[in-house]
Amino acid sequence: MKEYENYIFDLYGTLVDIHTDERKIAFWKKMSAVFRRYGADYAPKELRDLYFGEVDALSEEKKEEGRFIEIDLHEVFLKLYERKGINADEKTILETAVLFRTYSTSHLRLYAGAKGLLRMLKEKGKRVFLLSNAQELFTLKELKDLGILEDFDGIFISSACGFKKPDPFFFDALIKRYGLNVKESLMIGNDLYSDIQGADGVHMDSYYIRSALSSKEGSGVKATYRQDHMDLSILKRKILKSMEESRI
Repeated sequence: MKEYENYIFDLYGTLVDIHTDERKIAFWKKMSAVFRRYGADYAPKELRDLYFGEVDALSEEKKEEGRFIEIDLHEVFLKLYERKGINADEKTILETAVLFRTYSTSHLRLYAGAKGLLRMLKEKGKRVFLLSNAQELFTLKELKDLGILEDFDGIFISSACGFKKPDPFFFDALIKRYGLNVKESLMIGNDLYSDIQGADGVHMDSYYIRSALSSKEGSGVKATYRQDHMDLSILKRKILKSMEESRI
C-alpha cells in the first residue's frame, strides 16, 4: 500500500456501526405523537404511508437521467406538516428529524479504533475528509455525539449536495472544493458500488473494508486494496507502514 496525502472516508458501515428500522408500526406510533405535538394529527399508518409516498414523489421529481440524486428529508417533513395546515419552522423540522432518527435507531456506535485512526492521520499531517450518503439533518448531530465532528478537514453529505455516491459529481464537488490531487487521495468505504465504483469513476484509488453493513457483492468492481473483515486497526497499521516505507 502506498502513502497518500488525503484520506476520504465513508461513514456508516466504515467508521460507524448503525442499525435503523423505519418500517415498524411501533416507530410510527411514536412519530405520530411527535407530529401531533406540533399540531399535525396523523394516525400511525397514515403517517407511515404518506412519509414513504412523499419520499418516492420527491425522488421522482428530482430524478435526472444518468445521475444519482439525493433528496433532503427536510422537504419531506415540511410537506407532511403542510398537509395538516401547519407552517413548520426550522426548529420544528430539526426537532422532528432528531426524534425520527432517535426512535428508528436501535444502535449507533463507532467501530473500535475509528477515533484513533482519524486522530493518527491528523497528527501525521494528513488531510481527512468525509463523503457520506446521508441526511445532514441527522448526520452532523451524530458526528458531534460520537465525538468525531472536529476530526475532518471537510464534510460532504449527499442531502446537502443533491447527489450521492457513486455519482462523480459528488466526488468532484469534494475534490474541487479542497483542491485535492486525485492521485494523492484514497477513498475508504464498505460499499463496492457507491464507494469503490464511485472512486473509480474519478480515477481515485480505493480501500474496501467488508463490514456487516456491506451490501452483497457481485458488481464486478475491484478496489485498489481490500480488507475482508471490519478491523480498523489493520488499516491503521497499513497506513503507518506505508509512511515508514516511503521514507526509506
